[in-house]
Amino acid sequence: MRYRRALTIAGSDSGGGAGVQADLKTFAALGCYGMSVITALTAQNTRGVTGILPVAPEFVAAQIDAVLSDIGADAIKLGMLHNAQTIAVVARAVQRWAGPPLVLDPVMVATSGDALLEAAAVNALRQLLMPLATIVTPNLPEATMLLERPVVDRGDMEAAARDLVGLGAGAVLLKGGHLPDPETIADVLVCHSPGGSIEATWFESPRIDTPNTHGTGCTLAAAIAACLARGAPLDRAVAEAREYLQGALLAGASYGLGTGHGPVHHFYRLWNTPGRQGS
Repeated sequence: MRYRRALTIAGSDSGGGAGVQADLKTFAALGCYGMSVITALTAQNTRGVTGILPVAPEFVAAQIDAVLSDIGADAIKLGMLHNAQTIAVVARAVQRWAGPPLVLDPVMVATSGDALLEAAAVNALRQLLMPLATIVTPNLPEATMLLERPVVDRGDMEAAARDLVGLGAGAVLLKGGHLPDPETIADVLVCHSPGGSIEATWFESPRIDTPNTHGTGCTLAAAIAACLARGAPLDRAVAEAREYLQGALLAGASYGLGTGHGPVHHFYRLWNTPGRQGS
């Protein structure tokens, strides 16, 4: 018997709703053995980020080598990398241990609006990591920064996703959570078809009225990685990950935690069974 192994390379969220903590919860909820490489420590809660302490790039590399030289991984998820030096180290390490699918969540700004990626690092992320990624999962503000042009409405999304694939990514899931539509969230997946053409697939789901949206981007990318680690093809991994996040948002909507943006309910499928605490 063997575990399905998923590795997150990301920042730590002391509030537990995003970052490495959200990734590990998601991996566990979706049947994977989770491992972590911490790129930065953050002091944060549901209201915002009050401090960031980057981990030395050489120690980030040491963590990656320690995990992959012994345990290995069936999928890798990249989250908050914070600066260009760390991005360069991670890119070299990912190439050194080439093999598993790579899910890149280009984390730039927290739900609270606090910056998580230095401005000078955007170009490094674009040039060094996007060409290595199996799939990149930006939201609209992140796509705007990566393409250096406004991506603000549904009419912009498919062209933007195609242009991001043109930067070297294997596929792009451009998330439409920032669209003004009060009823629906629309995301578009752009990827290469078996015939070589680039195809777009739209996904839609009802918008859930909840303040508990902290860590949704981390959770979705980690869920895609978990599904890929379990052997799902990319389109099914995206669909299953979106379904998982939708359930986590819905289940967490009625909970109160902190005074700002609370987390989604990562373990709703377990806790909400009869006789379980939290049901």
